[in-house]
Amino acid sequence: MFRILKKNIETGKVTLPYASLTAKATEGFLGAPEVDPAKCTGCGKCVMACPTKALTIADPSSEDKRFFHLSYGDCIFCGLCGPVCPHQAISFKGKFDLAARTKKELCRELSFSLSDCRKDAAFMAQGALPVKEKVREVPGFEQGDFAGRISTEEIGLRLKDKIKRLFGRSLHIREVDAGSCNACEVEIVNLSNPVYDAERFGVHFVASPRHADMLLVTGPVTRQMELALVKTYEAVPSPKLVVVCGSCAVSGGIFEGNYAVVGGVDRSIPVDVYIPGCPPRPEAILHGIFLALDKIPAVKED
Repeated sequence: MFRILKKNIETGKVTLPYASLTAKATEGFLGAPEVDPAKCTGCGKCVMACPTKALTIADPSSEDKRFFHLSYGDCIFCGLCGPVCPHQAISFKGKFDLAARTKKELCRELSFSLSDCRKDAAFMAQGALPVKEKVREVPGFEQGDFAGRISTEEIGLRLKDKIKRLFGRSLHIREVDAGSCNACEVEIVNLSNPVYDAERFGVHFVASPRHADMLLVTGPVTRQMELALVKTYEAVPSPKLVVVCGSCAVSGGIFEGNYAVVGGVDRSIPVDVYIPGCPPRPEAILHGIFLALDKIPAVKED
C-alpha cells in the first residue's frame, strides 16, 4: 500500500490540460488524410486503393469537370491512399478533432478541369477509371445545420458552466455498442483514466438509458442489435442527444453492405453529432460530446 502511495506521489499529475491546451497526437498516429489541391491532379490512384470508398471521383457528362470527393465519415484512417499518390498530394498530420453535426460537414471536395488533368502514361495504362456518377448517399435522419461550432480551445473553458446551466448537474451518458469490434470502446474507457479524466468536466457514464442525457453509440448497427438500439433511444428522456463514435457508426465503415448489418447509426435513429475515426482518439470523442451540447437550447425552445 505504501509502495503504491509512494509511486503515485513520485509520478505526480498526469492529466492533460485538455481542451484549454490541445493535446498533440502521439508519434506514429496518422490521423485523417489531407489533400493538397495544388499537387492533386485527380488521377484516381488513391480512389482504387481506398478500401471503404471514402475517396471517389465523378465526371459529370455535361461539364468539363472532374470532382474529387473525400468523406471523413467513411475514412478509416488506414493510410493506404498516401503511398500510392504519384504526386505526394495526400499527407497525414495527425488531425483527429473532426466531429460534425452533419455528414455534409465531413466531406471535402476538389474540382479539376478535364482538359487540364494530367494524362501521364501510368494513368492511361490503367484504362478506364472506376467513376461514380455521384457520391454515395445514404438515407438517414440527419438533423440539418445548427448553431456555429465551438472551437476546441474554448470547449474546456466553457464546458462546466454549460453543463450546469443546461442540466443543473453532470452530463450523464449511456454508451451503446451496436456491433463494433471494441476498438472504439477501448478509447471511450480511456476517457475515465487519469490522463484524460472526463469526470473533471462533469461527464459521467451511466448504466441505464432512463438516467441518461446522451447516447454514445459505437459500431455499425447489426440486424440483431437494431431493435435494442431503438428501444434504448426511446428510453432516454427528452431532449434526446445521440453522438456516434467511429467510422463504422458514421457510415458502416468496412462493414457497409454486409448482409449482417443495417449500416450507420442514422439509418435506425436520429443522430446529432458524428465522430469519424477508426477508432477516434479520446480527445476527438470529447470534442464530439461537447459539440452536441449546443443542440440543447434549440430543443428546449421548440
